[in-house]
Amino acid sequence: MKIQFDNLMPHPLKEIPHGDTSIWKNGFTVEGDERVMLNAHSGKGKTTFTHIVVGIRKDYDGKCLINDQDSKNFRLKDWEKIRREKISVVFQDLQLFDKITVKENLLIKNRLTNHKTEAEIKERLDQFGLLHKWETKCGILSMGQQQRIAIIRSLLQPFEMMILDEPFSHLDKENQVIGIKMFNEEAEKNGAGYILTSLGEDHGNKFTKTLYL
Repeated sequence: MKIQFDNLMPHPLKEIPHGDTSIWKNGFTVEGDERVMLNAHSGKGKTTFTHIVVGIRKDYDGKCLINDQDSKNFRLKDWEKIRREKISVVFQDLQLFDKITVKENLLIKNRLTNHKTEAEIKERLDQFGLLHKWETKCGILSMGQQQRIAIIRSLLQPFEMMILDEPFSHLDKENQVIGIKMFNEEAEKNGAGYILTSLGEDHGNKFTKTLYL
């Protein structure tokens, strides 16, 4: 998959100063199996970036191109296919269903494509030390536990690119290492790449390039 910004500037960020290396206005291209860190201070638009790429926000000038097509021209059914099969996301606010269990949150996602078996899902939970939370409602988990569930959920679909919005903000170093390993393993299996937004921490990972906001 190829993702490109062409002269793009979000309306809410127009009045904020941006450096010469910022992707805002200057643009960027990421494609194939590249593993990219998007480095930015708070308030520079990391979540805005995520929402533009996945079609949630359209309040910007310029173009967001996906496989050389202007994403503003995509219809709802186009976005449904992209979000189900092409782009997987870890949102900064996680977007879990608080009132249902870990099991239900994960199986709802997995049933869209039947990408993993239940045994494979439980194996990922076990790697994160959360298998005992299988029948626990997500709303009573700690933020760190919820973030690990959101990471696992993002892996329960085929994808060509992952957009990871500060996926480790509530995790200790040990769990960051586990999470990076999961992302790299699944990206390799899918022949895919990812863009990980960060405040500057590389989480011990080797990225192919760094972009800036």
